[in-house]
Amino acid sequence: MAHSAIAPRILCIGIPVRDLTFRVEAVPERGSKANATHLAEICGGNALNAAIAMARLGGRVAFAGPMGDALETSSGFILERMAAEGIETGHIVRIPGATTPVSAIIIDASGERTLTIYRDPALWSVKLSDADELLAGCQAVLVESRCGAFCIDLCTEARRRGIPVVVGVDRAMELTDGLLTVASHLLFASEQAQETASVEDDSEALRRLAKLTPAFLAATRGPRGTIWLDEVGQLEETPAFPVEAVDTLGAGDVFHGAFTLRLAERGSVREALRFAAAAAALKCTRHGGGMAAPQRIEVEAFLQDRR
Repeated sequence: MAHSAIAPRILCIGIPVRDLTFRVEAVPERGSKANATHLAEICGGNALNAAIAMARLGGRVAFAGPMGDALETSSGFILERMAAEGIETGHIVRIPGATTPVSAIIIDASGERTLTIYRDPALWSVKLSDADELLAGCQAVLVESRCGAFCIDLCTEARRRGIPVVVGVDRAMELTDGLLTVASHLLFASEQAQETASVEDDSEALRRLAKLTPAFLAATRGPRGTIWLDEVGQLEETPAFPVEAVDTLGAGDVFHGAFTLRLAERGSVREALRFAAAAAALKCTRHGGGMAAPQRIEVEAFLQDRR
């Protein structure tokens, strides 16, 4: 797989999370207890999982967004791990008195996850760095869909400069959300595409959304692959790679990161989707959320074996 010898610089915008993950045979019923077979403390959050994936796949990644107070332990934990992955952290804004998000995640024997998270409302008061500073040398921007409130202006400027803005959507979007129209690429999870378009069918959801945005549109469907609209509005599908999943936590985020990186490397949308499907499949074979994202050499070998 050909890609540029100079790694592209990608800006990720999001809200990092400290994840406590518990493995169980089955999710306990309401009001009951269950013993976990394994506990792990990892860093997560949609954009951060994607950033880790891109760094491991060969990208130069900078991260911007809010975190809790400088004296708070969760933010220090996350920053240490970001530094270990080679992610630039100089644009992260510490919010005095605020708490970095923390989640409790239960992963059952099938690899499916059930999640509870706390996000401090104070984090949305963040003011990001100057656009010239953030976008300097940038080949792509990846944004969590929940972050539109504090990054619309930055994304608008990125688009004005011809920089792709990829939005990973893991919740229903308001039809008035500025990210819906400023994005160059919108990667929905299937359920969120349907909820946003108010229709119970992926293909119809994408067609309806195409009337509202000029962006590339795709809906990811886990083991059923990805459905998307090509440049003339025709539906296409990119199959998922069948694997034995043990942990789906962060798989969608790894998909978003791999897609964005391949796009920044001047790969076609079709190439980027296949590359992303391979990275996400490999992640699902390992425990650890986004921290289980694969290395570039693994993805390329995986794709080579499946030509």
